[in-house]
Amino acid sequence: MLSLFICPAKQHATSLITSRGRRRPARHGRMVVYLYTHAGADAAPLLPAPTPPSTDLGRHRFLVLSLPSVPSTSMRISSVPSSMRATASSASATALAAAMNMKQPPHGASTLFALLSLSLLLLRLLLRLRLAAFRDAALSLHLLARLRLRPVLLRLHDGASSATTLRVWCPAAPSSKPPLLLLHGFGGDAKWTWARNLPRLSRHFHVYAPDLVFFGAQSRSASPLRSVAFQARCAAEAMRLLGVPRYDVAGISYGGFVAYRMAAAEASDAVGRLVIMTTGVAATPGEMRAMAAREDRTVEEALLPNTAEGLRFLVRRSMHRPPPWMPDFVLDDFIQLMYVDQKRERAELLHELLKTGAGFDTLPALTQETLLIWGDKDQVFPVDLGHRLHRLVGERSRLEIVRDAGHALQLEGADHVNRFIKSFLLDERIGLGRK
Repeated sequence: MLSLFICPAKQHATSLITSRGRRRPARHGRMVVYLYTHAGADAAPLLPAPTPPSTDLGRHRFLVLSLPSVPSTSMRISSVPSSMRATASSASATALAAAMNMKQPPHGASTLFALLSLSLLLLRLLLRLRLAAFRDAALSLHLLARLRLRPVLLRLHDGASSATTLRVWCPAAPSSKPPLLLLHGFGGDAKWTWARNLPRLSRHFHVYAPDLVFFGAQSRSASPLRSVAFQARCAAEAMRLLGVPRYDVAGISYGGFVAYRMAAAEASDAVGRLVIMTTGVAATPGEMRAMAAREDRTVEEALLPNTAEGLRFLVRRSMHRPPPWMPDFVLDDFIQLMYVDQKRERAELLHELLKTGAGFDTLPALTQETLLIWGDKDQVFPVDLGHRLHRLVGERSRLEIVRDAGHALQLEGADHVNRFIKSFLLDERIGLGRK
């Protein structure tokens, strides 16, 4: 049996009980979806099972859907208050009721019937959930159930980051695969940034994907520091707490600044090889300020949009082939999901980045072998910066250009990026005397 638990946690958090009895608060301000499977009374849930809805939850609405495991066709909907049922689409409700009252079909038709029933249920869900929140929950389920990555919340306790927590998606079980740290950019958190890369890379690497400080709902800090060096120290400390003494690093855009800083200073002894994608680390702070000044909007408006039009501009600026249809209600949902929480802190990160860059007066040479990947249509950090960085890093580096790809290289050119990373980190050696 497969069960979905949906809760719009709008005003106060409820509590969820995991299979081990620990309580975790639901997230504020968005729809929370939990999925768990059970074959019997003693079966362990795939995700935390919910507490039953109770009268002290006030205006909050809960929906628990128990879906059949194919080819079974039995179905049950429970704990749906009448106020919630009244707002449902009458057409889908009628179809669902008819499906529930049908007799058991022949075994040959059971799979089709189950898929039809599931489709009707998902339609009802989509009528109630914000699409971005639905997609966010689906990404989490995919990482947990298919890729076996779990989120771990780390409390960093080195001197500068004593009041800092960092959420890291990391493997649920040890393996002999080489560890790879993935650092995202300003466009989203780890899940959304690496959505098209994690399935492929996790086959070959022990992947660690943190939400950098002030990104996501749980990576937070009371520190006043906003520098790239601070982010690099936090990422390095997280890997130390996870017990990973040596690892490769791949970073894109803002994450490329952090990756370069880790390799050159904060974690130079721990970083093996380095992959940097579409970043402005080779530009001086003055050049970056000049690039920002040429825009017809402020850097906060460009990278932290608060309107559908602003997010549409960011998507079109970041992608060479943006989606042809971007309705306002979808963009508004994504803004609420990604750009509202900790917006002031991220604006401060941007200003510090424009002021100090990676934090070096002169960009230091790297001792690590380095792969640079750029999109030839990048409108944020043009490919000329990739060639400049290639010259600065020297013979221990290699530059790969992906055709018809913009700044969101890991999405538009995902197959190329995945192949380049695997080849560079597993199959090839760069530099004199290496085979």
